[in-house]
Order: sequence, then C-alpha cells, then structure tokens
Amino acid sequence: MVELSKIDNELDSYNPLIETINKKVQKAQKALDEVVAQKEETQKAIEDAQIKIATYEGQIKEEKAKLEEIKKKSNNAKTEKEIFALSSEEHIAKDKLNFANEEIERLNKIIETKTALLKEIEEKEQELRENLEKIQAEVEKELAEINEKKRELLEKRDELARSMEQKILSFYEKIRKWAGNTAVVPVRNQACYGCYLKINDKAYSDLITGEDIVTCPHCGRVLYLEAQEESA
Repeated sequence: MVELSKIDNELDSYNPLIETINKKVQKAQKALDEVVAQKEETQKAIEDAQIKIATYEGQIKEEKAKLEEIKKKSNNAKTEKEIFALSSEEHIAKDKLNFANEEIERLNKIIETKTALLKEIEEKEQELRENLEKIQAEVEKELAEINEKKRELLEKRDELARSMEQKILSFYEKIRKWAGNTAVVPVRNQACYGCYLKINDKAYSDLITGEDIVTCPHCGRVLYLEAQEESA
C-alpha cells in the first residue's frame, strides 16, 4: 500500500507541472490574440476613415455642382433679393466645400498614421506567431515525455494493484478519496505526519509489529514506519 501511495503521489505530481507547461502556450496565445485584436481595430479605423473620405468626396462633387448652378443663376439674377439669396447659397456651399476638404485632409493623415502603425503591428504579429509555434513544439515534446513517464507509472500501478487483496485496495481508495496524496503517511517521533498529532502507544506498537494495517486514531490515515524509524 505504501508503494502504491508513492506511485499515486508521483503521478499526481505531474499535474501542476503539466499546468505550468500549458500556461506557456496560453501566455503566448494571449499575447498574439491581443496583437490580432489591435490589428483588427487599426484596420477598422483605416476602413472607417476611407468610407468617410468617400462620403466627403461625394459632398464635394455636389457642392461644386451647386456652385456652378448658382453661378449660372447669378448671371440671370435681376432683383436684389435674388442676388442676396444666391450669394447666401454660394457662401454656404463654399463653407461645406472647405469643411469637406479639411476633413479629407485630416482623415488622410489618420490613414497615414494608422497604416504605419498597422505595419508595425503586422511585424509584431508575425514575431508572436513564430514564437507561439516554437513554444507549442517545445510543449508538445515536454508533454510527450511526461505522458511516457506517466504511462510507465500507470503500468507499474496496475501491476501492483492486481497483486493486492481487493479488500485492502478498496480500503486504500476509500481513504484516498478524502485524503488525496496524504492517504498513506509516515510516523516520525511517534507522530502521524498527516495530522501531526501524536499516536498512542498501542497504535505505535501495532505499527512496529507490522502484522496489520494501522490507521491514525485521530485522522484515519494509513500509517507506516520509515526505515530510520524501524531501526530506532
């Protein structure tokens, strides 16, 4: 039972190691995802600016056409009222035209800045993708080595479990359900190293005799003596 417990503890010891190894991939993937999201955001900003420029270019055409129409009407205007109305329309059209041109200039600057940024982001994305692939390859190799070691331990465990009495094995599994890797613990200085309480003389004597399975009277874990304790 002690040997079985040691194998189970060794198997379980790989779990935090596997978790740590997988976190390497998760960290690299997260960094890549953040850059990809930044890239998409930058591309959208460029596309939005381009759409707005197209809209303003359409407005410029409309306002230029309107100014041409106003010019024609002005040549035929006869009353002061007509001249004043056309002058107001011309002023509004020119203001709209100037505004549209200013906005196009502003948006082109945004596109220029965002395009330069996009290039930097794409270079960073490529770098992170290569790094992720490298880490994935390393992790795959590490996990393969761990799985091989676990496979060997599981074979050893199965062989050991088959050699044990079913009653003893069931008893061990029952304790392991709540005690985990502390189902079987050593006794040192007559103290249980599961709950760290001193066991009574009878339990300690039974443990030294070694004829039956001895459990801690306080916590119920299975007890065993280490070599140095037996020697003492």
